[in-house]
Amino acid sequence: MISAGEFRNGVTIEYEGDIFIILEFQHVKPGKGAAFVRTKIKNLKTGSVVEKTFRPTEKMPRAHIDRQDMQYLYTDGDLYHFMNSETFDQIAINAQDVGDTLKFVKENEMVKILSYEGQVFGIEPPLFVELEITDTEPGFAGNTAQGATKPAVVETGATVQVPLFINQNEIIKIDTRTGEYLGRAKEA
Repeated sequence: MISAGEFRNGVTIEYEGDIFIILEFQHVKPGKGAAFVRTKIKNLKTGSVVEKTFRPTEKMPRAHIDRQDMQYLYTDGDLYHFMNSETFDQIAINAQDVGDTLKFVKENEMVKILSYEGQVFGIEPPLFVELEITDTEPGFAGNTAQGATKPAVVETGATVQVPLFINQNEIIKIDTRTGEYLGRAKEA
């Protein structure tokens, strides 16, 4: 059990039958009345973010989330297949549970499968990936003082905004959390 007075960013709790992660918290001690903890929490199953206030002495169970490294194998219709690289056990996850978390992940890459009490509820892709651009307008240098961008389609089919000088068949680095272009990939 954890009390609201012990909340920290990143702590996972069970609350009202769901699992939440604390995104922000603030201990408030008003001039009149009792102190309270104002939080912004995210439901890990639905992805919705809500603001809640708790009394500092209010207790709730801490949720222990299992994060397991697995290899993304392939997509088969509405199922995404993953394999544990140590035991070679395979699991399949529905497309609606995956959402768009794999839009920057190629087949055979490692991801983290998130589960709670054996129930898979999410996938964490790698923070950064390097992907090849398969389609974009021809690049040109100059006239980029304002940081102009153009759309580019990467090998997974996702679209990202890239600077004007980037060409087709170049490999770029992308932040999977924001879908933001970070730069050209380093040549090996």
